This record gives sequence, structure tokens and C-alpha cells, in this order.
Amino acid sequence: MEKLQRNERIAALIKILSDQPNQIFTFNHFVENFNCAKSTLSEDVELLKGIVAKLELGAVETISGAAGGVKYIPTLGKEKIKQILSNLCTSLAEPSRILSGGFLYMTDIIYNPSVVDDIGKIFAGQFIDKDIHYVVTVETKGIPIAMMTARYLNVPLIIVRRDSKVTEGSSVNINYVSASSRRIQTMSLSRRAIKKNSKVLFVDDFMKGGGTVRGIIELMKEFESEVEGIAVLISTKEPIKKFINEYFSLIILNEVDEQESIIDLKPGIKFD
Repeated sequence: MEKLQRNERIAALIKILSDQPNQIFTFNHFVENFNCAKSTLSEDVELLKGIVAKLELGAVETISGAAGGVKYIPTLGKEKIKQILSNLCTSLAEPSRILSGGFLYMTDIIYNPSVVDDIGKIFAGQFIDKDIHYVVTVETKGIPIAMMTARYLNVPLIIVRRDSKVTEGSSVNINYVSASSRRIQTMSLSRRAIKKNSKVLFVDDFMKGGGTVRGIIELMKEFESEVEGIAVLISTKEPIKKFINEYFSLIILNEVDEQESIIDLKPGIKFD
């Protein structure tokens, strides 16, 4: 391959690293593909670090040692997150979203690629240092958000089902109590899905009392694994006492007043 100019190498670095976030690439990988000296590449990476940091596009990190290299960490700046949450709250507060029974219509948001991409980046940035091995969600509405989170953490996505499927082989099934309906429900996961002693991040679109999360925690114990973090798009203010204590919620839903057509919600992140 012919030698590339610096601007060409920088453009290629940005493309390759951002396409595979949280993936370590060795310096030799780029040296061989760009046909340049290692010292030249090091200068390129340092320049790229400054550009990414200045524009608040995340972070470029170098790892020393034999297994080291360079990777892109897809974190968002504070102002960008503020804007994302402001837009989400404005959209979700539209009275037309109120459904019969006081439910909130949000399907269009959680299936919007650009929106869930931003949410995935925020969730990944929050748990990037937790050494997560899997992102876990429950079918079905949480899947898009969980998928983007898994992409930016560069880990597999695991989907827990409501019932077992023959195509997934033998499964672990547990019963749990739904905090919202107070009914006993079932969740199922293939025995091959998760390795023992894994750390997982549970991601979902909505949480009320935390019954589903408690079920996931118990299910992971069957795999001798641990729920290292819980991330939800929306959690309700009530009940205040939930089945879990520690969780990360982007938006807090205070109330849905069906008669007055009012949706009261606020960002779940506090900005100093």
C-alpha cells in the first residue's frame, strides 16, 4: 500500500476506531496497513486524542504493554448529554403520548436509531470502567437500547425470554414477582448463553418497582454471575421503595395525569 498523508491517516484512524468502539487495535496493525513508521503513528494518535477531546467526541486511549494498543471510548460530553435528555423529556411530555390507563407511548423513541444510539453511548460511558462481559435485557422493547449499549461496550447482547425456546437448547427458568402487576411471571435463558463468573449490565426501557430487575439478579445467580450495573431509560418516582436500590436512570417519570393530560418527568442525571 502506498504511503498515506497525515490527514488521510487521521481520517482512517477515526473511521476504524469509531466503527469498533472499545476494541483494542495494536500499533502494528496500523503500521502495516498505513505503511508508516511506529513513531509516525504515535504522533498521529496523540493528535487524534486532542481532536476527539476538544470536540467532546469521546476519548482515544492508548494501552501499554505486549497486549496494548489504541482504542476509542465512546463517551459523551456533559453538554451533549444535557441536550439529549432535554430533547427526550420534551418529546416524552407530549400529551398525545398518554394511553388509556395512564400508560405512556414511547415505541417511536426506542425504535428510533439515532435516539437509541445516543442512549447507548450514555449507558456505555456510565459503565465503561466496570469490566462488563455481557449486556442483558428482557424481550422485547429494551432490545434496541441494549443492542446499542452492547455495541459501544464491545460485548455480546443476551436476551432473556418470557418462555423457553426449543431452538436454544436446555434453559434455566425462574419465576419472579412483577412489582407493577404483583403477578408471578417467568423468565428463561439458555444454559449456553453466559459463562460462569461473568459481570453483566442489565438494560431496559422502563422500570416501575424493579421486579423484573430482581428476577434478572436471581437468574444471573443461577449462572454464578453478577449484575454489575442496571441502566434504564425511564424509571417511575413511585413506588419510592423498589425491589432494588442501585440503578442508573436517564429519566424519572413523576406522574401521568390522564384527566389533565399532563406528563410530569425530569432528567435522572444531576449536573453540577
